[in-house]
Amino acid sequence: MATVKLTKELFLDKVFDYTKDQEWNYKGDKPAVIDFYADWCGPCQMVAPIFEELSEEYKDDIVIYKLDTEAEQELAGAFRIRSIPSILFIPKEGQPKMQMGALPKQALQELIETELLQTKEG
Repeated sequence: MATVKLTKELFLDKVFDYTKDQEWNYKGDKPAVIDFYADWCGPCQMVAPIFEELSEEYKDDIVIYKLDTEAEQELAGAFRIRSIPSILFIPKEGQPKMQMGALPKQALQELIETELLQTKEG
């Protein structure tokens, strides 16, 4: 399963309908990662193949979305994206966490493992 290109319609249907809900309410059945990028962004192009690899490695556990900030300016604005790449880690429960900048594969794997796949003991 490759990364999924995210449009506003798909975001409202699969991730979060911010037009109806004020409080964060994730709709997905698996944790997710959203890569906010633009085609002209050099660092975004460097991490793109890493996200493709990760989407294959974690295909049963998480969904990796790519959101083109040029095409989906409303969504980029809703998340106050000021620099790209920006990466949103969305656990099944709880609040999402934003990470700025191009990260190496190992750092992304660690974030996926700790933020999305760890069951939090309380």
